[in-house]
Order: sequence, then structure tokens, then C-alpha cells
Amino acid sequence: MENITTGHWIFAGIFSISFLIYLFISYRKDLQLHKIHYKSSGIQVMLLIVITLFVLFVFKRLM
Repeated sequence: MENITTGHWIFAGIFSISFLIYLFISYRKDLQLHKIHYKSSGIQVMLLIVITLFVLFVFKRLM
């Protein structure tokens, strides 16, 4: 960590902020397409996580 200079930290901060702004702008552009093509994907992902956790819990109890 001794080789990390102030310039590195400034670059990392500017890069991180720029990247987050780019992600936000890209998400806003694609929001209408997401509403059309991925209507219930959030519910499906949440259901899959709950089922996975339930199965892990059941198998852990059996062993």
C-alpha cells in the first residue's frame, strides 16, 4: 500500500464517480425496454432465492 500515491486515489475517485454516472444514465435509457421485456423477472428471482434458501435449509437439517 505504500506505492499508492495521491494521484492514484484521485484517479480511482474520478473513475468510480464517472462509472456510476454512466451506469445510471444507461439504466435510465433502458428503463422502458426493461418494463416491456422483464415484467415479472424481479418476482421470479426473489422466488428462486427463497426456494434455494429453503432447499439448503432442508438439506442442512437432514445431515
